[in-house]
Amino acid sequence: MSQKVALVTGGSRGIGAACALALGRAGYKVAVHYRSGEEGARAVVSELPSGQAVAFKADLSDPAACQDLVKAVKEQLGSLDVLVNNAGVAIDQVLAFAKPDDFDTLIATNLRPVFLLSKHAAKVMIRQRSGRIINLSSVVGHTGNAGQSLYAATKAAITGFTQSIAQELAAAGILCNCVAPGFIATDMTKDLKEEVKQSILARVPLKRLGTPEDIANAVEFLASDRANYITGTTIHVNGGMYTT
Repeated sequence: MSQKVALVTGGSRGIGAACALALGRAGYKVAVHYRSGEEGARAVVSELPSGQAVAFKADLSDPAACQDLVKAVKEQLGSLDVLVNNAGVAIDQVLAFAKPDDFDTLIATNLRPVFLLSKHAAKVMIRQRSGRIINLSSVVGHTGNAGQSLYAATKAAITGFTQSIAQELAAAGILCNCVAPGFIATDMTKDLKEEVKQSILARVPLKRLGTPEDIANAVEFLASDRANYITGTTIHVNGGMYTT
């Protein structure tokens, strides 16, 4: 296990940082990707034993950067066994006022890098005859949410994409799954007004927001040998608000 390598995108904070730490503590070498949060990425690296993690900077909205990132991880760390596509943004707006540019931004940030990184990582994994691709989707990609039609569209697309590549790549020993977080206590939710938080909690049977570690535990499980017969599926981590 100590020789296996995991790449976590958006690994400088929140869910991505928790995933990077969970995989590092499970024995993986971890490539911690960041775009602008160098300080956070370095902090994640510093929490793991020396040589266990390396920070990589890349703007994944640039298609060439996606290919270069996979190449750099393979060259510096020796392989690529687990890809965790976590990086993303949320732009909330009701449909009547939604801007085409916002939709373009969400596709370029949330969806296209999942395709490109999976494509380039799969080439490495096919040669190895093994690998894991774990994509972070969202509960709103399954249930919808008022004011998040554009964001939900990108997350729903990730689910369909993952189910399809799971069928394509199974013969090469590559497992592809999603983890769909519910409402998680991260930078995206910390500034919500109290009445908004209470309305969210009213929809969650467990009556609390999830933690980044709740998501990281599911990601680490899917990366492990305990998940050897799981592919093309979604693990929902949302406190019971959606379970299908």
